[in-house]
Amino acid sequence: MNRSLQRHLSLMLGAAILLSGLVAGVASFMLAYGEAKEFQDDMLRQIAVLAVKGAAEPAQPGTGDAAINDPESRVLVVRMPGNPRPEWLPERLSAGFHTLSAKGEELRVFVHDGSSGEQTVVAQPTDARDEIAINSALRTLIPLLLLFPLLTWLIVRIVRREFTPIARLSRSLDAQAADRPSPIDKEGLPNEITPFVQAINRLLARVNHLMSQQRRFIADAAHELRSPLTALSVQAQNLRQANSLEAMHERVAPLQAGIERARQLTEQLLNLARTQAGGSTESVVDVSALARELIAQYLPVAEAKGIDLGLEESDRFSLRVSPESLRLILGNALENAIKYTPAGGEVTLRLATDAEMAVIEVVDDGPGIPLAERDRVFDAFYRMPGATGTGSGLGLAIAREAATRLGGELSLKERPDGPGLILSYRQRLQT
Repeated sequence: MNRSLQRHLSLMLGAAILLSGLVAGVASFMLAYGEAKEFQDDMLRQIAVLAVKGAAEPAQPGTGDAAINDPESRVLVVRMPGNPRPEWLPERLSAGFHTLSAKGEELRVFVHDGSSGEQTVVAQPTDARDEIAINSALRTLIPLLLLFPLLTWLIVRIVRREFTPIARLSRSLDAQAADRPSPIDKEGLPNEITPFVQAINRLLARVNHLMSQQRRFIADAAHELRSPLTALSVQAQNLRQANSLEAMHERVAPLQAGIERARQLTEQLLNLARTQAGGSTESVVDVSALARELIAQYLPVAEAKGIDLGLEESDRFSLRVSPESLRLILGNALENAIKYTPAGGEVTLRLATDAEMAVIEVVDDGPGIPLAERDRVFDAFYRMPGATGTGSGLGLAIAREAATRLGGELSLKERPDGPGLILSYRQRLQT
């Protein structure tokens, strides 16, 4: 199930503020409650001092109990000797604060000893004290309770506003043309989103590059297919105009050759499209066994040209790759080497290892490729000026695409011991 980051962030922030507010409210209530109790104790102490100095009216004899039972009375002052001792008051009580019980009611009592031995007792019911303290403490919670709705509204507004660039970014992406996406403008975006946008821009650049390659490939493929199909059409017309069986046989041969070239081109186009699509399953391939199969497959073609085709194996190894892709790479390399090596030449398939790398090389003693052309020959449909023989310029393009898919590297270099070329495929060995 999809999760809304905006809703989740709002809920988490709201819960954090609510929890913090509850903790702060409880702490504020307890502190205010304690302060109110201390203030009331100070009030009892001050009343006792005032009573000693004559600032308060002395309690009338016999009214102590009545004062306690009177719900309107909050503070009771008893001066001894002078006032009758209430029943709840012990005969001799030490100076200071005490909590006493009188007829089921708790009293907070302060005893003040005078210099002449007299005592002043100030008492207040604890329920009245608690009511005053609780009311005072509750007033401290009012600002927090009023702030909670305001904070909730502010959180939602702030989170929504901060997520506005993401919504604008999605609208910008939706408005782009599917066939020509353009980079996203990073202006005004939060720093946290910028790396993500940069990654999208890099992806869009790769998509543009691939789409450009696809458009160029389609245009080149259409052009390459047009030529053999046009030639086939002309040859078919020539065949219809043949006046004799001998003339028909003469015109059938070029028609068959044209059909073969069209078939090979179509097969190569399908191989390139299949390689670019990927999706081949990987397995452990015995490269030595595969090399021997390819040597046996291309040996008749090499012998027909008088080319010495051989295998040179320094190390035996296996690779975890797509068997079809590896066969495509080595098959195209051998086919090109045999095609461009003159009669009487040599083509060698070498297998070796270099540290942790598998090295597969196809060595020929043909005319080679100039240094300036070695990168361009890997482009689809590219053929060097003056190249001999038939071909569509797709073999090396297919091989490099397959090598890239396998995680390997395909390169061309000169032979150090004479004329010719070395096509090298390198891939890391699996441990």
